[in-house]
Amino acid sequence: MTTDHSDSEPLTLVAIVESLLFVADAPVPVSQLAGAAECDARDVEAALKSLAEDYANRGVRLQRKGNLVQLVSAPQSAPYIERFLGLSLSGKLSAAALETLAIVAYKQPITRPQIEAIRGVSSDGVLRTLMSKGLVEEVGRLETVGHPVLFGTTFEFLQYFGLDSLDELPSLEIDERVRAAETETETESSADQTSDAVPPPE
Repeated sequence: MTTDHSDSEPLTLVAIVESLLFVADAPVPVSQLAGAAECDARDVEAALKSLAEDYANRGVRLQRKGNLVQLVSAPQSAPYIERFLGLSLSGKLSAAALETLAIVAYKQPITRPQIEAIRGVSSDGVLRTLMSKGLVEEVGRLETVGHPVLFGTTFEFLQYFGLDSLDELPSLEIDERVRAAETETETESSADQTSDAVPPPE
């Protein structure tokens, strides 16, 4: 016997979007959600905002990277899920991997030469490690000679660090101080060169 749902109350857009994200097996573009729900992307954005607020104190979270969105478990539930599924914690990242990952996270999209210019050492191996762990991926190519690969972080990166989006990354206050110090050093160096270029008075 088939149950007739014709007299059921229609779902709200928030409930529809939640259902779509629940059955999705990968991050979904907002445009795809809008197409399936037969509504405007702006309405989907409003529904996503409502869902994110509803999930604040629940066991799931709305995770977002650019125009892609997906449902994930709350970071705080990780030890319970690992125990329930019989999983063990993955190996920790090395200092070099964390350093490179931080550079990619804050400077993305970024090329390998740019990463190496910041780190001062070759980063081939550590990039391969980060890509094998699913934390970094190729996101395009730079429109210059040679078209070097551009790297960026993945959804797995957000899950690894318990972030809902890249907007939750800590501010780069230390980086700003370093940049200010570098600017001051360059200014002093430029002043010294100008001084050396002026001949001493006779």
